[in-house]
Amino acid sequence: MELKITQDILTQRQRMPLDLKIDFSLQRIRHWYEKYSGNVYVAFSGGKDSTALLNLVRSRYPDVPAVFVDTGLEYPEIREFVKATPNVTWLKPTKTFKEVVEHHGFPVVSKVVSRAISRIRSPGSSEQSRNKAMNGDERGSYGKLPAKWRFLLDAPFRVSDRCCEVMKIRPIHRYHKETGRAGIVGTMAADSNSRRKQYLVHGCYLDHLSVPRSTPMAFWTDADIWEYLRSNGVPYCSIYDTGVRHTGCMFCMFGIAQEASPNRFELMAKTHPSQHAYCMDRLGLRDVLSFLGIPTGDEPTTGLQSGASAARDTPLPASASS
Repeated sequence: MELKITQDILTQRQRMPLDLKIDFSLQRIRHWYEKYSGNVYVAFSGGKDSTALLNLVRSRYPDVPAVFVDTGLEYPEIREFVKATPNVTWLKPTKTFKEVVEHHGFPVVSKVVSRAISRIRSPGSSEQSRNKAMNGDERGSYGKLPAKWRFLLDAPFRVSDRCCEVMKIRPIHRYHKETGRAGIVGTMAADSNSRRKQYLVHGCYLDHLSVPRSTPMAFWTDADIWEYLRSNGVPYCSIYDTGVRHTGCMFCMFGIAQEASPNRFELMAKTHPSQHAYCMDRLGLRDVLSFLGIPTGDEPTTGLQSGASAARDTPLPASASS
């Protein structure tokens, strides 16, 4: 357990030179490794952050396994990169993305927004839950649906934040139950407001969770990741050299409203046309993105619902950016 971390402390750590950050992170990796007697793993997505983390962990503990959750939504280049990485355990969810969106709804804008919309629209939600999603509670506005996204309450499609839970979290929970291994994860406080808040409360050690994990690089930045990879000659996935910035699930729409053009789907139309056609035509993402006022990459965006363009052009508040 770390001492109380303030925003000033986080800022100081984020401003440290990379060599000090590496030492700082290695200390936390060693602590986690020894606490669990080496029964740990690295959560490996094939993206740049987890690539840097895996290299850092294995620089001290070469036999630590990596765990990759094969959702079927990864870029082909990511899958090939993961296949070429030694000692990786592949996990699979029990449902496909198509089944998840049909049963629960589409992941749009952010987890906070999607969760709030789902709770408000669900007949199974309690009045207290719906009221919190609309108006916040005594602890503040976190989890409240921002006014600019309330037009999504009238969307002709279902909205939900359940995709990550079903496709990523549940397989990891099963793995932990079967092996007892504790995770080492490459998330950073700079990724989102929720991850920043998490770091301020818990630091790098989240051993209070049912599936404990450590985030030893939480005070790193994107610039640190690239400096580490390039200065150490660490191979990374070629997808980054195509201009793709978002290398998570290809069809996820979290964060899409904040992306400048060309957004991830506009890029996908050029770099991966078959996957683009599938998600637009078979999964229905074209209708969802058009309702949001987001360019799809293959047709002009016209005839939008009132409020969609304004919502797209207005920055998300910090409480809704996670």
